[in-house]
Amino acid sequence: MSGRRLTAAGNTPPRPLGMSRGLVVLFAVATGQAVASNYLAQPLLDTIGHELHVSSGVAGLIVTTAQAGYAAGLILLLPLGDLFDRRRLITTLALITAAGLAAAALAPSAGFFMAATGLVGVTSVMAQILVPFAATLTPDAERGRVVGTVVSGLLLGILLARTISGLVAQVAGWRTVYWVAAILMLAQAVLLWAKLPTYRQHVGLTYPRLLSSVLKIARAEPVVRRRALFGALSFGAFSVLWTTLAFLLSGPPYGYSEGMIGLFGLVGAAGAITASVVGRFTDKGWSHRLTGVSALLLFVGYLLLWLGGSSLAALLAGVVVLDIGWNGVHITNQSEIFRLQPEARSRVNAFYMTACFAGAAAGSAVAALVYERWSWDGVCALGLAIGLASLALWAFGARERTSVVAAAR
Repeated sequence: MSGRRLTAAGNTPPRPLGMSRGLVVLFAVATGQAVASNYLAQPLLDTIGHELHVSSGVAGLIVTTAQAGYAAGLILLLPLGDLFDRRRLITTLALITAAGLAAAALAPSAGFFMAATGLVGVTSVMAQILVPFAATLTPDAERGRVVGTVVSGLLLGILLARTISGLVAQVAGWRTVYWVAAILMLAQAVLLWAKLPTYRQHVGLTYPRLLSSVLKIARAEPVVRRRALFGALSFGAFSVLWTTLAFLLSGPPYGYSEGMIGLFGLVGAAGAITASVVGRFTDKGWSHRLTGVSALLLFVGYLLLWLGGSSLAALLAGVVVLDIGWNGVHITNQSEIFRLQPEARSRVNAFYMTACFAGAAAGSAVAALVYERWSWDGVCALGLAIGLASLALWAFGARERTSVVAAAR
C-alpha cells in the first residue's frame, strides 16, 4: 500500500483497501517504539534520582511528567489525524520525539530531564494516530484482529522498553539509553515516510472547532464515555505497579540491579501477546464478557502482588495477571469505540486515550507518594481499590444492559 494516496471528501471515509502483513508489522513496530519512549525511565528511576540528586518521590514524578505530556498531546495533537495528511503528521512527530530523547540524554538536572521527557510525551502520541489509522485502512471483518496486532506491538514496546532500558543502562549508563532511543526514532521517521500511504480526510473544520468536536462526540456517545472510564482505571492500575516496582526491586529483600529490574518487563509480555487473541474474540461480539474477566484480573493481580512483597513467585505471577487484565480491558475498549463514527476515529481515540493517560498520570503520582509513606503494602492497597472500582463499573454496566433489554421486551 506504500505510495498510495487515499482521500475522503466530507465525512465519508474511503472504502478500506486492507493492509498487507508487512504494513501491519510496520504499524505494530512503530507504535511500540513511539510509546516505549515514555517508559524508558521506569527501571532507572532509582539511578536517575541518585545522579540528579532528588528523592524517590520526586523521581517518581518523572513518569508523571511524561504521562501528563502524553495526555496533553492526546488533547492537542491526536485530533489532527482527522484534519491533516496522516503520513506527514506522524513523521513530523517522530522527528520531534527524536529531538526530545536527545535532550533527555543531555539533561544536566532533574528539571531539564522532566522538560525533555514531557516533550517526548507530547509528541509520541504518534502511536495513537497510527492505531486508528490502521483501523481506517482495515475492513470491518478484520478490524479487531488488526487493531489487536497493532496494539500488541504498542504493549510490547512499553514492556520491552523497561527490559532494554535496564540492560543498556547497566552496561553503558542511563544516558546511553536515551541516545540509542533517539537514533532509532530518527530511523523510524525515515521508514514511515517511505512506507506509509498518504491519507487525508476533508472534514471541513478549523482547528478550534476540531478540538471542540471531541467533546461533542463524547457527549453523543455513551459507549465512548463508559469505555474512557474503564481505560482511566485500568491505565491507573498499570501505572501504579510500574511506577513503584523499581523501588521495591532495588531495595530489600530483592536488591536487584538495573538490568535485573528491566527484565521484569519480559514477564509482562504475556499480556501483550494475548492482545491479538482478545481482538479476534471482540470481532465475535465478546467485548462485554471479556471486559468483566479483565477487570477481575486487575483485582486478582494486586492480591498476588501484595504477597510479592516477600515472595518472588507471587510477584512474577501478579505482574503477569495484572498485565493480561490491563491489556484485555484496553483491547476491548478500542474494539468497541472504533465501531463508532468512522469519519472521526482520531477524535474518538483522542477522548478515550486522554482519559486513559490522565488515569495513568494520576496513578503514578499517587503511587510514588503512597510508596514513600506506606511502602509496598500501601501501593497494593491502592491497586486493589482501583480493581474493585473497575469491577463495580462493569457490574453496573451489566445491570444497565439487562434493564434496557427487559424494557425493550
